[in-house]
Amino acid sequence: MRVGVPREVKDHEYRVGLIPASVHALVEDGHEVLVERGAGEGSGILDEEYEAAGASLVEAADDVWARSEMIVKVKEPVAVEFDRMQRDQILFTYLHLAPLPELPTALLEKKVTGVAYETITDRTGGLPLLTPMSEVAGRMAVLVGNYYLQRPYGGRGTLLCGVPGVPPGDVVIIGGGIVGLNSARVALGLGARVTVLDTNVSRLRYIDDLFRGAITTLASNHHNVMAAMSRADLVVGAVLIPGRSAPKLISRAMLKEMKPGSVLVDVAVDQGGCAETTRATTHSDPVYEVDGVVHYCVANMPGAVPRTSTFALNSVTLPFARTLARGPLSEVLREDEGLRNGVNTYAGRITFRAFSESQERPFSELGELL
Repeated sequence: MRVGVPREVKDHEYRVGLIPASVHALVEDGHEVLVERGAGEGSGILDEEYEAAGASLVEAADDVWARSEMIVKVKEPVAVEFDRMQRDQILFTYLHLAPLPELPTALLEKKVTGVAYETITDRTGGLPLLTPMSEVAGRMAVLVGNYYLQRPYGGRGTLLCGVPGVPPGDVVIIGGGIVGLNSARVALGLGARVTVLDTNVSRLRYIDDLFRGAITTLASNHHNVMAAMSRADLVVGAVLIPGRSAPKLISRAMLKEMKPGSVLVDVAVDQGGCAETTRATTHSDPVYEVDGVVHYCVANMPGAVPRTSTFALNSVTLPFARTLARGPLSEVLREDEGLRNGVNTYAGRITFRAFSESQERPFSELGELL
């Protein structure tokens, strides 16, 4: 198979779909890999490293897309890339389709097989390709929140770790999954007072045991969320329902109860965000203010630390990329349930139920199409 790696074009997105080690593995498997010149620069990877691994460098993104049977990216295609997609091409990347009506339309029209990193599952039902970026985003959420709590950037001027004689700040994390767990770890390490809310009591027990009671855990309901937010200096939205738009757990009315200059970091923005006031921002223009609350809602947070993120991501995506490249596609998908769960669009149909329900579009069983 001919595998293409275009340069990412989303605002301040410096990650890249394949690292040289991954290219080498695919070439060893007998595939051809086309890499757009400069694709790895943002992650500190030189073109010469790709050539040494066996890749062919291509000058223009249009050529990479036109000549490749499978495209390996990091982020979902943006408008400028819609026309570059080829009919019946495989697109292997983060898709997060639920809040994006235009992209699914383009995928369906071109009959692109959209394989989403974020819905591929392992044998336990986990999300192995989402996990490393959730770890990065969760850890970053507290660091950027602490930064924007500084008064020059619109915050209330609170140092989360406090100092002797002055209490630390309060961090409230809504969601106890991978993002929430990693946010809690960093917040606790900084010395903040940390509260985690989740609907899964078993998960709260696990967090309580893991941190030996150093973190307050609360059952997530309207009353507890509002009470926690009213005392928070930093709120981290860490909610995920795979393939669906995130539920709006934070209402605008709740913001009015928060301290002026407090910060909301909504990591769930990729799926539309868990606050009614969330709208996607970029690294170029990352924050805005609503009712005195600073909102940080960058939809590709890990792109700010591309060296770490790219290598972490490739450690989990490569086995699936090799499986897809091995083909034939229909046979591979029939054999691998976890990979099959990653297919969001196939042959002009939507094949991931949660996404179809979020956008109220027709759903087709992938097994029947295969």
